[in-house]
Amino acid sequence: MKARLLKLQLKIDAMSVRERAMVFGATVGVIVFIMFAMLIDPLFVRQKTLRNQISQQQNNMQGIDAEITAMVQAHAADPDLASKARLAAIRNASATLSNQLRTAHSSLVAPERIAPLLESILKSNGRLRLVALKSLPVMSFDGSFDAAAGPAVAEPAAPATAPPATALPAVSSRAIYAHGVEVTVRGNYLDMVNYMDALEAMPLQLYWGAAQMEVDTYPEARLSLTLYTLSLDKKWMTL
Repeated sequence: MKARLLKLQLKIDAMSVRERAMVFGATVGVIVFIMFAMLIDPLFVRQKTLRNQISQQQNNMQGIDAEITAMVQAHAADPDLASKARLAAIRNASATLSNQLRTAHSSLVAPERIAPLLESILKSNGRLRLVALKSLPVMSFDGSFDAAAGPAVAEPAAPATAPPATALPAVSSRAIYAHGVEVTVRGNYLDMVNYMDALEAMPLQLYWGAAQMEVDTYPEARLSLTLYTLSLDKKWMTL
């Protein structure tokens, strides 16, 4: 081993200054890539689990809404007591799921607060420079943040109401919307790590859609983050 290290040292000593700089740059690039992967991957795993849970709740609510609508249409003319009791039980279950979903949303950043929050954390760092901050098209959330699913977001279906004689409440279809921003910053790698740590430590939750880092001239690098929050409201702010 000692002989190999000595041989490697002799090879490096024989290199020109330019060759040594290229070897050093390549080594730094590999180290930065490994550290970046170790930081981001655990965040994606944890947030994928939460997205799956919210998606499952949404599917359950849609199934209950479909059952309610079918029962209203089938028994609107002359519903009997048993049907009303069953319908009430279904509505209670639907309300419970809605409350659970709203509880999950209460831990998320409100769409209109994303941009000010990112800028505030960036200013507290001081050494990072904001390159770009832009909002992404609002899209309906189906368990993933794949924008290829379609840029347009469908409006919730119109409420299905029973005839006045039955005095049944309206049944509406629920939708969850994903609001995203893309923030690009430039600066030192360690400052970028501190910035991502600050985002992760926030009491409110943001979803990490994508992260890309490019090393321009060491130690300067460029970091692009795509961040999302979820909401029952399609309304989105303009940056």
